[in-house]
Amino acid sequence: MSARTTAPFRADHVGSLLRPPALRQARDDHAAGRLSDADLRAAEDEAIRDVVALQESVGLQAATDGEFRRTSWHMDFLYQLDGVRPSQDSSVQVAFHNASGDLSFTSKAMVIDQRIGLSTTIFGDAFSMLASTVTTAVPKLTIPSPSMLHYRLGGAPVQEGGVYTDADDFWNDLAAAYRAEVHALYDLGVRYLQLDDTSLAYLNDPAQRESMTARGEDATTMHQRYVDTINEVLRDRPDDLRVTTHMCRGNYRSSWAAEGGYDYVADAVFGGLQVDGFFCEYDDARSGDFSPLRFLPRGDQQVVLGLVTTKTGELEDPDTLKRRIEEATKYVPLEQLCLSPQCGFSSTVEGNDLTADQQRAKLELIVSVARDVWG
Repeated sequence: MSARTTAPFRADHVGSLLRPPALRQARDDHAAGRLSDADLRAAEDEAIRDVVALQESVGLQAATDGEFRRTSWHMDFLYQLDGVRPSQDSSVQVAFHNASGDLSFTSKAMVIDQRIGLSTTIFGDAFSMLASTVTTAVPKLTIPSPSMLHYRLGGAPVQEGGVYTDADDFWNDLAAAYRAEVHALYDLGVRYLQLDDTSLAYLNDPAQRESMTARGEDATTMHQRYVDTINEVLRDRPDDLRVTTHMCRGNYRSSWAAEGGYDYVADAVFGGLQVDGFFCEYDDARSGDFSPLRFLPRGDQQVVLGLVTTKTGELEDPDTLKRRIEEATKYVPLEQLCLSPQCGFSSTVEGNDLTADQQRAKLELIVSVARDVWG
């Protein structure tokens, strides 16, 4: 079986990579007023050139900028939508868990103060720099899915006396803004776009559905609303734009926020979401088994198995990875499978608990195993 020439690739990765110490220091200096905007941009550019070279040197067919210009994988994007701003009065805490205990991620709550729209192409400059840097790899851009705006609002978007008094108006505006973004990115040269969406994985967790119900929304059908909105965003995309989605259960400093397999959303997501590939978290028992993948239609849609964890530095055994890929073929033909880490290595600027050398070893492992399995 030959390697794939279109995304997603047999050996791929989610997007974020560990920020080098020099870049983190530059961000700190900039926040403290010791470094100018131009000097921070120069530090980011240098770090991005290095991380693109890393991805190409290990044999990856796609490369990102590591999300090096972001503090968070999603908030930096969402705040640039028209009508969305951080609250000055309230914050949101998301509980995370790992083997050592619990911790929380705190950010300002989001507020909608006018109708949602798009005035400028978000991350357009970042992509242009990435595209000018790659030499062998396809430049890949990652953005949060439209579902993430709704999920991170922390409350129903329709409020008496608020900007939106009708749910359909909110979803229609959100889809229109994202559709404009997708087409603007295409005009800049984007041909590999990933919509990162933790909400579709979170909703498999009964505790997450209970939380959504408590805020006054129908958690039993919200995943279908998310799928319909993404499909509306993509309904008239160009034929040569490859789009994937990534679904995980949270990734912050080697911790997670939700658990459970993909069973609750599988029919709607794998059977109905019109993307070219699904990056799925499958690095431990918390993610469930492969049986939900049976809803994937036979065709060109790919499932990218996230079998290599980014939460620890311990390197997986290649034979174990091959056995797990073989296990997945009970539900999906081998030609519709690919391999990746289960999530990014640094969904926020802090990064996960592993070293740059361990990160490289995991990327090399993915490429090596993919070559053994698919040729």
